[in-house]
Amino acid sequence: MSPSIEAKRHSLAHILAQAVLDMFPEAKLGIGPSIDNGFYYDFELPRTLIPEDLPILEKKMKHIVKQNQVFTNEMKSADEAIAFLKEINQPYKIELAEGFKAEGATELGFHRNGPFVDLCRGGHIESTNQIEMGSFALDRIAGAYWKGDEKNPMLQRIYGLAFENKDELEKYLEMRREAEKRDHRKLGKQLELFAFNENVGPGLPLWLPKGTVLVEELEKLAKETEQSAGYHRVRSPHLTKGKLYELSGHLAHYKEVMYPAMELDGEEAYYVKPMNCPHHHMIFKATPKSYRDLPLRYAEYGTCYRYEGSGALFGLMRVRSLQMNDAHMYCTEAQFEEEFIGVTQMYLKYFELFGIEKYVMRLSLHDPKKLGDKYVDEPELWKKTEDMVRRAMQKAGVNFVEVQDEAAFYGPKIDIEVYSAIGREFTLATNQVDFAVPKRMGVTYTDENGEDAYPLVIHRAPLGTHERFIGFLIEHFGGAFPTWLAPTQVVLIPVAGAHEDYARSLEAELFDSGVRVEVLTAEESLGKRIRTAEKQKIPYMLVMGDQEVSDETVTVRDYKTKEQVAEPKDGFLERLLLEIDERKL
Repeated sequence: MSPSIEAKRHSLAHILAQAVLDMFPEAKLGIGPSIDNGFYYDFELPRTLIPEDLPILEKKMKHIVKQNQVFTNEMKSADEAIAFLKEINQPYKIELAEGFKAEGATELGFHRNGPFVDLCRGGHIESTNQIEMGSFALDRIAGAYWKGDEKNPMLQRIYGLAFENKDELEKYLEMRREAEKRDHRKLGKQLELFAFNENVGPGLPLWLPKGTVLVEELEKLAKETEQSAGYHRVRSPHLTKGKLYELSGHLAHYKEVMYPAMELDGEEAYYVKPMNCPHHHMIFKATPKSYRDLPLRYAEYGTCYRYEGSGALFGLMRVRSLQMNDAHMYCTEAQFEEEFIGVTQMYLKYFELFGIEKYVMRLSLHDPKKLGDKYVDEPELWKKTEDMVRRAMQKAGVNFVEVQDEAAFYGPKIDIEVYSAIGREFTLATNQVDFAVPKRMGVTYTDENGEDAYPLVIHRAPLGTHERFIGFLIEHFGGAFPTWLAPTQVVLIPVAGAHEDYARSLEAELFDSGVRVEVLTAEESLGKRIRTAEKQKIPYMLVMGDQEVSDETVTVRDYKTKEQVAEPKDGFLERLLLEIDERKL
């Protein structure tokens, strides 16, 4: 039976440590686990590593692999293990062993391959000949605090890549090279979409005019989709009294990512909102509701604020100010399945529109052991609502996987992982069930018997936030957006000054038809203007010279196909408007 890729990756971490000890016999070992796409190992070394060290270490690793070293396991008593680690002078391993002993471990495992032995729980291949030569490579060097605590020493971490074979490694490296070209931070600057400014603050994006086009086009799409699905638009303030979040339970569960309270003249503390749902519940309560009013769907592109740690901030993917495609659906238990399936189908419609061909829907469940702590203490309701979500997904015919201990504190949810055109994974959106907060906040409707009842609430955000979704789209499309979404849809390039009047008249015609258009006048060479348009990834470039002016035609260059054809300007305009109106991919 072939060993798992995790076993190969973990074994390669040991092989790396053996190579490092060969190069630096005085090295002190940290930990060396397998990770997605490879492995790493942490070391305390006599000098700082440089990139040129990696090929040397990789060569040593290949030599070890060729030796067909066998992995063997040996158990020692906790005291024997600590004594052995002291003998070989490995202080970080001693600390780990003493910690395991304090937790009650009486025996500790060691794994040996060749001359190398390591404190390890296992999960290895049988021998190094099970690793295909060329299937791994050392990747990079980083710093890492011991046990992730900045109070501890800084170690040097060596990352490696590892796959089943050489072809898989090459495919991954090619995808990563392409991902670097498509990095939304790089393209966001090149295409003038967004910016960050230290005077504004980290994690607080500024949308430039071209980026604002993306924001508004997505919001327009969401509003049209939600209106046709029977949603009502609402608006809520950016801040509120802390009491609202005490009632909802968010203050207890999310305070660590909320901005600190504002207190003025002894007034009750106010918070900027980290989520919209408590506000929407108050909107629901503002007027009496009957079972005849349900299902009721409130939608808002609400701006929320979350104080993410500075180390977690990453371009548009992790920010502190976020505009969320939020909605809350209030329904009865009998209406739940239809409503939940309707949301799922909305997700699928968006995936088709944006050419998202690969995605994974994860049913995130609670952990019964954490009731009353991480999750509301309602075991029967947890089981019931998790079964309801499971049945709805099965009825909708949508594949999903189940994951424990990732639910919201108030109910189960579907989390959606999507993959970009080059295979990069993004956590994009969520669809949550809430059986607890309406009761906490007194959100009721009058049922068929004239009695107060609590609705089920579905929290959904199919487009996630503007920030994360646009970051995804930049990388998904490589900055070459579909025409309906592109900040500039058409650029007009007159060959010389004599052709600018024709370009300006066409600009006015396109503008009046709602097309986002600009003219690159003949102040620079024709070649430079064409290169500028190419760099901006504008869908259509229209070049016009003597022939085009006399025939009232345009020479159209399509950015994506690189095709160049001459056609009547009216024909091009008709085709363009249809493409935009139908939001063609």
